[in-house]
Amino acid sequence: MSIEIKAPTFPESVADGTVATWHKQPGEACSADELIVDIETDKVVLEVVAPEDGVIKEILKGEGDTVLSDEVIAVFEAGAASSAAPAADASPAADSAPAGDADKVGPAARKLIDEHGLDASKIPGTGKNGGITKEDVQNFMNSGAQPAAAAPAATAAPAPAAPAVSVNVAAGERVEKRVPMTRLRATIAKRLVDAQQNAAMLTTYNEVNMKPIMELRKQYKDLFEKTHNGTRLGFMSFFVKAATEALKRFPAVNASIDGNDMVYHGYQDIGVAVSTDRGLMVPVLRDTDSMSLADVESTIRDFGLRGRDGKLGLNDMQGGTFTITNGGVFGSLMSTPILNPPQTAILGMHKIQDRPMAVNGQVEILPMMYLALSYDHRMIDGKEAVQFLVTIKDLLEDPARMLLDV
Repeated sequence: MSIEIKAPTFPESVADGTVATWHKQPGEACSADELIVDIETDKVVLEVVAPEDGVIKEILKGEGDTVLSDEVIAVFEAGAASSAAPAADASPAADSAPAGDADKVGPAARKLIDEHGLDASKIPGTGKNGGITKEDVQNFMNSGAQPAAAAPAATAAPAPAAPAVSVNVAAGERVEKRVPMTRLRATIAKRLVDAQQNAAMLTTYNEVNMKPIMELRKQYKDLFEKTHNGTRLGFMSFFVKAATEALKRFPAVNASIDGNDMVYHGYQDIGVAVSTDRGLMVPVLRDTDSMSLADVESTIRDFGLRGRDGKLGLNDMQGGTFTITNGGVFGSLMSTPILNPPQTAILGMHKIQDRPMAVNGQVEILPMMYLALSYDHRMIDGKEAVQFLVTIKDLLEDPARMLLDV
C-alpha cells in the first residue's frame, strides 16, 4: 500500500520550510516511527517519521528544496521489504570498494563516499550488521580522514559542498570550502541585523559580587538536589528570579514595541538563550513569577537537552518579554548582547572571575561578574535601564531580598 509522506503542518508564523536531510533513501527499509527526513524552518527543525514498517518508494522533494505546509514530499510503500539498488545504477567508484563493503553501504552513504573519493573499507559502520550510514561517512570525514588515493581525478572539478565544515589541509595548500548558510542561521542573522537597524540600542554595564550566591549554593546544593529529585542548583535560576522581580518594578523593561504602540505585559516570560549545533535558540520560561528555583533549573536543563537533540518546538520559543544570555559559560568576560525583537531589553551574564575589590576600606579578592543590559532607548530611558540593572545587582548580592520583596 502506497502512502504519501507530507511535510508537517506549519504554524501561521512559518510560511514554508526546506528539506534539510533525507535519512532514508529509496529502497531502504524503515521501521514505524523511524526518522526519515528533517524539514528546516526559520525557527526549528521538524522531524518526519515513517508511518509504518516499509520502504521509501520515491522522493519527490530533494535536499535543499522548499516545501509548503502539508505538501507531499515522498511516496512510502507500507509493508514492503528493502531492495538492493539495480546494478545499472551503481556508480563507477563503487567498483573500487570490496564486494563485501558494497553490501553494507546505504545509498546516502554511497553518494557521499563517491563525491569525496573515500575508501568504504576504512569507514567504521554503526548500522545494522555493521552497515555504513550517511552519519558514519560524515563522522569519518570530520575525524580528519583523507580521501582514497585511487581518486586523483576528482581534483579536476570542484566537489559539491558537504554539510561538514571541517577542511583537511595538506602542507602548503590554501583550501577554501563554501557551505550554504542554513535556513535557521540565515533567519538568526536577519533578525540580529534588523535589531541593530530598527532599534535605538544602547548598553549599560555593572558588576555583581557573586560570593553570597556562591556561598548559598555551596551550603544547600546537596540538600536542594536531594529534595528536588536530582535537579541541580545553578546560577541561572537566581538571575531569572532577580530579573523577574526587577521587571515587576520597571514595567517598561518588560514591554515591547508594536509599530507606534508600546505594549506593557502584565506577566514575565523570560527567554533563555541556548547554543545548539544548528544555531542560537531562545526557549521561553512562562510566568517566571510563579516558578520556584527548582522549576527554573529543571526547565532550563530540559531546554538544553532538547536543544542539543533538535527537539525544541515552535511553542517553546514563541513569545517572551525579556531575554537572558550567558556568554560566561564560554569564557566571555564582557560583551554587548543584541536585542531580541520585539523585546526592548536583554541581560548578558559573563564569566565569574576573582578580582581585588575595595570593601570598607580594605582590599578583598571577590568573585565578580560583569553584567550588561542592552535596551531600546525608544522605550526605556537611561535612568530606568541603570536602575533596573542596579536592582538585579542588589538582589543577587543579598538573595534574601528576593524572599522578602524589598
